[in-house]
Amino acid sequence: MEDASSSELASLANGIGRDIAAVRAAITQPWSNSSVEGQINRLKTIKRHMYGRSGYALPRNGLLTTV
Repeated sequence: MEDASSSELASLANGIGRDIAAVRAAITQPWSNSSVEGQINRLKTIKRHMYGRSGYALPRNGLLTTV
């Protein structure tokens, strides 16, 4: 992070430095929210489809990938 503070990545290094405890916890903890995030993404996709905001491309791509 010290090397990055004088480069183009200074903003990223400063942000990581401000929240270093959260970054360390994310790297060291054995659990993940990926299954929860997957369910949320699935539900949002279904809602968009029901409300007609997904357009023609989403159902078309879904059909093409399952065939």
